[in-house]
Amino acid sequence: MVRLIGFFVGLGFIFALLYAILVTPLAIEHNAAEAFHQEPRPLALASNGPFGRFDTAQLQRGLKVYKEVCAACHGLSQVRFGQLEALGYDEGQVKALAAQFQVPSINPDTGEPATRPGLPSDHFPSPYANEVAARAANGNAYPPDLSLITKARHGGAAYVHSLLTGYRNPPANLPAELRPGTGLHYNPYFANLNIAMPAPLTSEGQVTFDDGTRATVDQMAKDVSAFLVWTAEPELPRRHAYGWAVLGFLFVLSVLAYLSYRSVWADKKGH
Repeated sequence: MVRLIGFFVGLGFIFALLYAILVTPLAIEHNAAEAFHQEPRPLALASNGPFGRFDTAQLQRGLKVYKEVCAACHGLSQVRFGQLEALGYDEGQVKALAAQFQVPSINPDTGEPATRPGLPSDHFPSPYANEVAARAANGNAYPPDLSLITKARHGGAAYVHSLLTGYRNPPANLPAELRPGTGLHYNPYFANLNIAMPAPLTSEGQVTFDDGTRATVDQMAKDVSAFLVWTAEPELPRRHAYGWAVLGFLFVLSVLAYLSYRSVWADKKGH
């Protein structure tokens, strides 16, 4: 019995030692990363707040940034080209824009996979055939689909904007184990500080806006962030309108209920 107890005690010490060896360094590294990690900077957009509305001019600029910069690596699989009419484009413009993209198809003559120009009924295509191809083209990093990115990341549009404008050289006091390795880039707004995606927005004028807005890096990042808010929740203004209508109805109902209560119980006092 004593030997059995000693065996389990010894086994417990072995597990404790392994835990200290394997887990403690990871915890130290995680705490060190937290010291350099930064929260997203606040971003003022027209869609913010309970009265938020989309700025269609900004959304059009954001679409152009996505199309000319982001679409090379990131898809918008949840967005149909036809939905772009909500951004102020007419039917002909939507058809022309959709046709600029090649979407997967099947050759009717051979039955082989093929591509064709997009139609308004199509969704934005992924730039890669599958995840394996995407990782092969990006050093084993998988570029996420951007349709819902502002819903999927803490900070939403502010996170996207901060990330796009947050690339910089590592600080001198950054521990060696946290410095970016081959193919990685330092960005304090990214969870582990080092991101595989190189800075996509690098210089002013990288995109030419149709409305003449000056295309600074900050402006392009802000506009594409606003556009990605729209892709994640295109019905946001309608949802806000419904929400205020419901609140108004509940307010009126509450007043009527209170007045009814006073009317019913007015002659009951003192009884």
